[in-house]
Amino acid sequence: MRHSPFTRSVCLLFIMEGLISCNTAERLASVGRAPALSAIDDPTASQDYKPVHMPMPEPIPVSHAANSLWQQGSRSFFKDQRARQIGDIVTVKVNFKDSADIANETKRARTNSDSMGVPNLFGLETQTQQVLPGANPSSLVSATSATSSDGVGSVKRAETLTTNVAAVVTQILPNGNMVLEGKQEVRVNFEIRELIVGGVIRPEDIENDNTIDSTKIAEARLAYGGRGQISDVQQPRYGQQVMDVILPF
Repeated sequence: MRHSPFTRSVCLLFIMEGLISCNTAERLASVGRAPALSAIDDPTASQDYKPVHMPMPEPIPVSHAANSLWQQGSRSFFKDQRARQIGDIVTVKVNFKDSADIANETKRARTNSDSMGVPNLFGLETQTQQVLPGANPSSLVSATSATSSDGVGSVKRAETLTTNVAAVVTQILPNGNMVLEGKQEVRVNFEIRELIVGGVIRPEDIENDNTIDSTKIAEARLAYGGRGQISDVQQPRYGQQVMDVILPF
């Protein structure tokens, strides 16, 4: 049995109304009341929970000294608390400010003119008409050329990024320098902003409060961007990107 387009549209409308009604009822029930906070749940019981695996230092055997309250490998109140081994955390103070203003202009022009003729050559110029009918002996060859080039280019850029991100020491190099890697994600509505920091640092560049400035990171890799609805709208469609690569014009 075939249904008319009007009947199918009515059925689809009722189905959508049924799906929306649940959300509408919840919103009507919360009129005049503050939004309820989510209950505190066990994060490990979530279906999307994934254990975190990070680089860790080699375990130090625990040994107790006789008549002592301290054990080997423990942290003390008077010990330097700055990052010093794999798995430690150091706060990177990202203070990136870059600006450039470049303007270039290049002009080039060249004009050439060449002519050659044989008005008199022991009377042989009269035989030119036999070899080249219609040729003028006084102007046998005449050539001109002209080239011109004008190029203008300019760059004006200003970028500023100021934030803090905690990074984890992932490797200790033979010379004592440390390799760190840090990633931070913040979700606001349907947009995720992410910041990635990586590079090589010297232990002596770490401040007393276990922070380091991003300008002291060697081979620094800073990436700041996002993904979500806003970033998706700002990007051209996949078909347009493919055509930009394929089309030679």
